[in-house]
Amino acid sequence: MRHALLAALLLLAAPAPAAEVKLATWNIAWLTNRPADDPALPRGLTPRRPEDWRLLAAYAARLEADILAFQEVDGPAAIHRLLPERDWQVFLPREEDVQRTGVAVRRTLRAVQNPDLEELDLFPRSRFSLRRGTDVTVTLPNGTPLRLLSVHLNAGCREGPMDPARGRECENLARQADILAGWARERRAEGGAFAILGDFNRRMDHPRDDLTAALAPLARATAGVSNPCWADARGGRPFISHILLSEAAQRLLVPNSLRVLVYAERDPAMRERLSDHCPVSVRLRAP
Repeated sequence: MRHALLAALLLLAAPAPAAEVKLATWNIAWLTNRPADDPALPRGLTPRRPEDWRLLAAYAARLEADILAFQEVDGPAAIHRLLPERDWQVFLPREEDVQRTGVAVRRTLRAVQNPDLEELDLFPRSRFSLRRGTDVTVTLPNGTPLRLLSVHLNAGCREGPMDPARGRECENLARQADILAGWARERRAEGGAFAILGDFNRRMDHPRDDLTAALAPLARATAGVSNPCWADARGGRPFISHILLSEAAQRLLVPNSLRVLVYAERDPAMRERLSDHCPVSVRLRAP
């Protein structure tokens, strides 16, 4: 009896195993319920077939994320076709654009939405405006708050200097980099863990990359590896979707947990029917 009681006391005294959460980002490429001839959509956009939606939903389930930052989604009705509303809270920016960023969080986790990072949309009144950042705080299983910003930055300046002399796209990206750096400084001053994740439309591999420098000292989970999404005989490509972690968030990162969920479909035509981006994820362990 004494031995059994001692064993029970030791079990009670032992620390509980740290809970892990899977944090992912996925640009789902014009995810919309609108018909192909809707004037809000670009000409020539390939509408998804019912079987495409079923495939995407199957990949969303296979991803097994706990928190998903998404991009290019046209509202809650579209994303809930992949992530059932009974299981997921969905947070979208307070705008009506067809292409929106957002964050989905499993209902087993507490989450609250913060004000949008509106400034990232440099041209809010244009027909195809840029995207706001979606800002959400998720409480991890141990009670640690994690602030997340889902982004989709300006395209057209994938590498090289973000110099206005190189064109409007690089000038826009430089402006967005300053806005993100300001948001990160505010979060760092608060002292909590945070991450910026999404489609940066930027290869950040160069050791003197301008965007990397602007967001230092954030650590990029995709550093040093190539992206196997839609790889061909030449191998993987540079990432343009990234997960950037603050110093406090880096301490939660499970080493070597970066994963890319690659589609089984190899037909190049499926890139338009699924997405030209694959889900990218890491795991965080809250001690």
